[in-house]
Amino acid sequence: MTTGWRYRILATTGVAGLTASSVLLSNHPVLQHLCTTYVPLFNRLSVKVLVDGDLLNAILVSVAITLFSLLPMYKPRPRRVLDTVMLTQKRVLTAGLALAFLGYFEWSSRLPRATLVMTVGVMLVLIPAWFVVIRRPRTNHTNRAIIVGDDIPQMQRVHEVMAVEPVGYLAPSSLVLSPRVDALAADGGVTGLADIDHLGGLSRLEDIIVEKDIDTVVLAFGEPDRGEFFGALDACYEHGVNAKVHRDYTDSVLTPSSSAGALVDVEIEPWDWQDYVLKRLFDICFASVGLLLWAPFMMVIGIAIKFDSSGPIFYEQERTAVLGETFSVYKFRTMVPEGESAEPIDDANNDRVTDVGRFLRKTHLDEIPQLWSILTGEMSVVGPRAVWTDEEQLLEEQSEMWRKRWFVKPGLTGLAQINNISSTDPKGKLQMDLEYIRHQSFTYDLKIVIRQLWLVIGELL
Repeated sequence: MTTGWRYRILATTGVAGLTASSVLLSNHPVLQHLCTTYVPLFNRLSVKVLVDGDLLNAILVSVAITLFSLLPMYKPRPRRVLDTVMLTQKRVLTAGLALAFLGYFEWSSRLPRATLVMTVGVMLVLIPAWFVVIRRPRTNHTNRAIIVGDDIPQMQRVHEVMAVEPVGYLAPSSLVLSPRVDALAADGGVTGLADIDHLGGLSRLEDIIVEKDIDTVVLAFGEPDRGEFFGALDACYEHGVNAKVHRDYTDSVLTPSSSAGALVDVEIEPWDWQDYVLKRLFDICFASVGLLLWAPFMMVIGIAIKFDSSGPIFYEQERTAVLGETFSVYKFRTMVPEGESAEPIDDANNDRVTDVGRFLRKTHLDEIPQLWSILTGEMSVVGPRAVWTDEEQLLEEQSEMWRKRWFVKPGLTGLAQINNISSTDPKGKLQMDLEYIRHQSFTYDLKIVIRQLWLVIGELL
């Protein structure tokens, strides 16, 4: 991608030029007439064309506010295309709100309402598209890769089969300087790594991705389910960088079975962008409608919880998200606050569950507050169930591949839930979650949601 000051100059001048163009386009009397006449909801806005000094002031103010609002976007940082679009649109909306704020106080430089609405609408399309264009690889840009891992023999094997010479490798300094590695080097076991630079420890991965303009990260970890492995995958995911592994050191959950060659891609983001957009739109619609429909009943549930037992109405718990990150999940409290344990317990044998709590759990109404987590993007409607971080360690001990669930955003429901499999059966739950990861699609999500709603309706009736 374009880097350094060239990126900053292209970003700022592009934003300034596109903002000024958007104002001029939206200020055209013909376009304003069409918008205020034929576009629903805008027919109450009046046509008001700015001229001379008023138009110049409006352009300068709009450019200044938009440039300031998009300040975080000027740092050249690799991002996925969807992330680039969404982050830019958020900043454009922030600029639009700031311009509307000025108009509310009727300052002389304010934009008329029709012009403001049209300007923001045009910028929501043009400015994200500009950031996508300038982040595209240059025609003379060769693929830049690094090796990251803690298994020196595996890293050497990876280096031997790479199609391009890596920029360098990241590995714990203690490992690189250990007597074991020195002995391997004397035998010629890591001669391939001796030819490339050691760029530092694993903690420098994000800095190196940006500084060296990395396109591909090849992972070589002795244990591909440990925290460092998922931390590296998380960095690749956040920066839109391809992640690869050697075929002999992975499994079908991580990589597509149709891949050819010694190095195969890790499907960090298994969805096509079209399916990703559909899934996110479905999540937003489902959560929004659910919160609106259940809003009157939430007060009733809260009152019932307070009358049934002492303690707060809501229960907050830290849970594991995508690639080992954590987030706070909220539920209606169904148990007495004292005596919480990380050990999974069946509801029938759990004397901490209150009378109201048993009903809420049976009907899944205790999950309603999680619709907010879906709306904010921390969860999805369908996916592996988010597990309490303290409970996660116990479940990992019982199932070797438990962390493979981290490759998908946690969900409100999933295959395990519609088949009545809970954390008390970690192997069965893991089997269902991995089955979903292998076959996930938007239509598959719809089938799971329909079946879950049918089960909830059956419990309520």
